[in-house]
Amino acid sequence: MTATIVNGKTIAKEIRQQLAQEIHHLQKEYEKQPLVTTVTIGSNPSSELYMKLRNTACSEIGIIPRVINFSSETPEKTIIETIRGLNDDPSVHGIFIQYPVPPQISPRILMQTIDASKDIEGFNPENLGRTLIGDEYLVPCTPLSVLTILNHEKVDLKGKDVVIVNHSNIVGKPLAALMLNRDATVSICHVFTQNLKQYTSQADVLISGAGVQRLITAEHIKDKSTVIDVGIIQTPEGVRGDVDFESVKGKAGMLTPVPGGVGPVTIASALSNIVKIYRHYLEHTT
Repeated sequence: MTATIVNGKTIAKEIRQQLAQEIHHLQKEYEKQPLVTTVTIGSNPSSELYMKLRNTACSEIGIIPRVINFSSETPEKTIIETIRGLNDDPSVHGIFIQYPVPPQISPRILMQTIDASKDIEGFNPENLGRTLIGDEYLVPCTPLSVLTILNHEKVDLKGKDVVIVNHSNIVGKPLAALMLNRDATVSICHVFTQNLKQYTSQADVLISGAGVQRLITAEHIKDKSTVIDVGIIQTPEGVRGDVDFESVKGKAGMLTPVPGGVGPVTIASALSNIVKIYRHYLEHTT
């Protein structure tokens, strides 16, 4: 048996087409085009590539992408003032901060500074709190992409054992909330977990985002399980994930590849959040 390989590019294309139609209708009715601003501090090649792909996707469906660049030495106060200015600018519908940021700047402070109503990535405590209690309005993009893939592939989560290998505030924790909101039984593993295989081998759905190449092999998974690879690792052979694809594909029931799996759907999920913000703005301020 060979696992069903999820085509993230196809799922993302379907989402973009739906969003483009929605933007077209909203723009025709309200005569206002959606605009988003990305704030970058310093330089990170992988991050810049992701931003470029996202901005291209924005332009393709009718969203205006704008970028404000700062040097890596920029003080936190300057970035905060810029974000507050964007919060107050009615022409800006959504705000991205391109992570990672330099060490003198606190990601937590930036996440708290972005107005919750313009928080495309769903990191503001208000939006994370809403996700936690099941009021899923602006959900962090990577967890949302995992949920989107599972929904697209008709994976029923109710009563299933879900194991997440990541306990970050932007992936593992909100993803666990999404799974719990759907009545899954959730275990979260991380770098300090003893005997990882003990947990992963029991999972009906395994989601790994540790950033460790070949962390998950065939011996780590349950027969016919669903395996979602959120890892992104730059290697001499190209981008790879946490999952040893060749060994796992013969045992899993469904598997996402890297690249071409979660990545494209994450960008599409960001677009979906932008359109949600844009629609809410138009319906409540015009």
